[in-house]
Amino acid sequence: MTVRNPDREAIRHGYITTEALRQRPAYPTWAMKLTMAITGLIFGGFVLVHMIGNLKFFMPDYGADSTHPGERQIDVYGSFLREIGEPLFPYESILWILRIILLVALVLHIYCAFALTSRSRHSRGKFSRTGMMGGYNTFATRTMLVTGIVLLAFIIFHVLDLTVGVQPAAPETFEHGAVYANLIATFSRWPVAIWYIIANLVLFVHLSHGIWVAVSDLGITGRRWRAILLAVAYIVPALVLIGNVSIPLVIALGWIS
Repeated sequence: MTVRNPDREAIRHGYITTEALRQRPAYPTWAMKLTMAITGLIFGGFVLVHMIGNLKFFMPDYGADSTHPGERQIDVYGSFLREIGEPLFPYESILWILRIILLVALVLHIYCAFALTSRSRHSRGKFSRTGMMGGYNTFATRTMLVTGIVLLAFIIFHVLDLTVGVQPAAPETFEHGAVYANLIATFSRWPVAIWYIIANLVLFVHLSHGIWVAVSDLGITGRRWRAILLAVAYIVPALVLIGNVSIPLVIALGWIS
């Protein structure tokens, strides 16, 4: 250990040292935790908005007197995302800016997650605390890295399936822009539907605990605010879970085709 007034004899015999136990990291832990909190909230907002947009799958087709007669609402929504900013900005430019922001946030989130986990294990050394707490929060805390890896695998599969249309992740009938038909085709495959449902259950665990940790890392300590945000940490992920799971479930069960 390091001491202010070291015993010269103790130093000479190697019992203590004036050297620091470890070098100061290039990026402080508090900065990494803050980065994870901000990027995590970005993803939380994204999955909520993404879920709301996907619920247009259940909306009826546009009527004959609308600007999109007979078209699926979710297909029109998909086109809208690509046309945001036109004609001021080029086609899909705003969408690609949003994608780049999400990609940068994802890289930072993953890097900080592994770095903080490594630092935690290094600091703890061979001593492991066990049996101190129990329940959902402890389970969520211990599995954050595992659930994060599962979600990363899901994100890759989701992009290959419903964004790029690469087989075998995507169905053979995949067609760019045909959002409704692509959803029907992909979730008609039971293994894919089950994978999406499992991934969204994992997302609930990861997101609920992540929001609560972000509240602490952002320095929100007021009793009333913490109570409100604790409710938000469960309500928002629950809404995302219900909304996202409903689509593959109704398609896989044949209720919508």
